[in-house]
Amino acid sequence: MTTFNRREFLETSAGVIAAGMSPPLLTQSKKPLRLGLIIGIGNEPEAAIAKVHDLGLPTCQVYVEGFDPGLHTRLLQALDRLQIEATSVVVGGPGREVWDFYEGPLTIGVVPRETRAARIARMKQGSDFAKACGIPAVQSHAGFIPENPNEPVYQETVAAMREVVEYCRRNGQQFRYETGQETPITLVRAMQDVGLDNQGVNFDLANLILYGKANPVDAIEILAPHVQGIHAKDGLWPTNPRALGKEVPIGRGKVDFPRIIARLKQLNYQGAVTIEREVSGPQQIEDVRAAKAYLEGLIG
Repeated sequence: MTTFNRREFLETSAGVIAAGMSPPLLTQSKKPLRLGLIIGIGNEPEAAIAKVHDLGLPTCQVYVEGFDPGLHTRLLQALDRLQIEATSVVVGGPGREVWDFYEGPLTIGVVPRETRAARIARMKQGSDFAKACGIPAVQSHAGFIPENPNEPVYQETVAAMREVVEYCRRNGQQFRYETGQETPITLVRAMQDVGLDNQGVNFDLANLILYGKANPVDAIEILAPHVQGIHAKDGLWPTNPRALGKEVPIGRGKVDFPRIIARLKQLNYQGAVTIEREVSGPQQIEDVRAAKAYLEGLIG
């Protein structure tokens, strides 16, 4: 995350399955490295999914903040009508989240004790929503997982994530940790300590740079067995020790997309490549279109 409020970005970017309607993701032919967009659906998913469709993207990750009755039905109807595949449900919060190096450790994910129970409950809500929609995965940030596994908060975080991942397992889903606040090896250690078989990683290429945690070209060698999703995003290394690096349009930052895409092909990655651009309005549309053209050239 950059200092731009992620919830604002996702919002402005935009039970029981309805009778006779099967989840679109189960009926479409899936191709490896298919492009997509992460988008907030708010209370009117039709407009959000139409935006994905109009950009010519076949998949999306849906950010869901509210769980109003009937929302999953409206989302299913939009996905079915526009033939868009939803690859995951993304959740954050509830409560204050600050995307920096000082308040971030105190406010993001399930690491902070004060909001941990509410965050666990939110992820479970996301899992139930994904089940109602037939969406195969739930994803979120765990938070600034400590690198020292002997710290009490590390063990508490692992226990919290085990509760979430186990809940998703009972709902027949994968849980995907989004990279960012922790080093790649710390994330792998935490996943191993959680110890369940339905965990994976949403590999956010820029976040590793924005947080100063790793070069994604190197990180993919550590995370490769676990990568189930990709956030195609670009950014610059942090220079202010209090603030994250700056997110920039794809191709203008430090992510080496040609090497990453080539490595994903070598690894036979079968998932989606989901574009994320943390601005809103016309500039976001322009940048997403440019990213789509650039990535299509690399994917072939």
